[in-house]
Amino acid sequence: MLTFGLFGTGHWAAEVHAAALAGHPRARLAGVWGRDPAKAEALADRYGVPAYPDADALIEAVQAVSIALPPDVQADLAVRAATAGRHLLLDKPLALSLPDADRVVAAAAQSGVASVVFFTNRFQPAIATFLASAAATGGWHGARGVMYASIFQPGNPYGGSAWRREQGALWDVGPHALSLILPVLGPVTEVAAMGGPRGGVHLTLAHGGTATSTLSLALDAPPASTTFEFAFHGEEGIGVVPDRDGSPVDALRLAVEQLLSEIDSGTRDQQTDVRFGRDVVAVLSAAQTAREQGRTVTLPS
Repeated sequence: MLTFGLFGTGHWAAEVHAAALAGHPRARLAGVWGRDPAKAEALADRYGVPAYPDADALIEAVQAVSIALPPDVQADLAVRAATAGRHLLLDKPLALSLPDADRVVAAAAQSGVASVVFFTNRFQPAIATFLASAAATGGWHGARGVMYASIFQPGNPYGGSAWRREQGALWDVGPHALSLILPVLGPVTEVAAMGGPRGGVHLTLAHGGTATSTLSLALDAPPASTTFEFAFHGEEGIGVVPDRDGSPVDALRLAVEQLLSEIDSGTRDQQTDVRFGRDVVAVLSAAQTAREQGRTVTLPS
C-alpha cells in the first residue's frame, strides 16, 4: 500500500485525484495540503484524512505525492518531494518554464524516485492501444490535431482558473495534444506558431525532418465548435485516434498503476515520466517564443 499526500483543493484535485486515490486498492490517501487552509480542511474532511497546514510536513508523512496545482506551483513542490525521496504523480504541464522542468527532472534523477505525469489521454485504454500500434507501424508522414475547448462558459469548473486565463490554450490543451503526437512522430526539432481568434493558437511542428504535424488549439471556442480530432497519415493510409473510452478518474487510476509498477520493478518509463513532461515543456516554450517573435524556432537536439 503506497501512501499519497494530495496537494491541491480545486475541482481536479477533489473530483479526480482524490477520488482515484481513495478508490485504488493499492493506494491510500493520507492527507491534503492546499494554499487555502479552509478548502484543504473541507476536502480532507470529505475523504476522512487530515489536512496539513505545512506542505513539507505532508511530504514527510507520505511515500508519494499527487499534485493538482498550477504548474508553476507544482514544479517547486515536485522538486521538494523528489529531493525528500517521494515518488511523483504530477499533472500537465510539468512546469511553465524549461528551467523549472529541468529542476524537476534533475531532482527525480538524483533521488531515483519513480514519476508519472498525468497526460489524461495517454491513460485512456483505446487511445493508448492506438498510439502503441501506430508507433510500432511507423511510416507516418505527419499528423493533424484539433482540440477546441470552451471552458469559460457558466458553470465550467475550470473557467475561473487564473493560470489558464493567463497562459491560454497553448499551455493548457497543448500538452494533451503533444502527448498524442510525440510518441508516434518523435521529438520536435522545429516549431512555428500563429495566434487565432478568441485566443486560439496554431502550430506547425517538424519532427526530425521525417514528419510534420499541425495542431490547432483553443480554450474559448464557441460551444458549438468544441472538438477533439487527431489523425496520422503515411504509408499505411490514415490512422484516426479513437475517442476517449474512460473517465478521468479511471485514467488516473491507471496512472497510479503505472507508478506502482515502476516502483515494484525499479524501471523508469521515459514515455510517461518527468523526462517526457520536460520534453513537452520544451516544445511549448519554443512555440511561445515562435508566436511572440513571429519566427520558426529550432529546438536543441
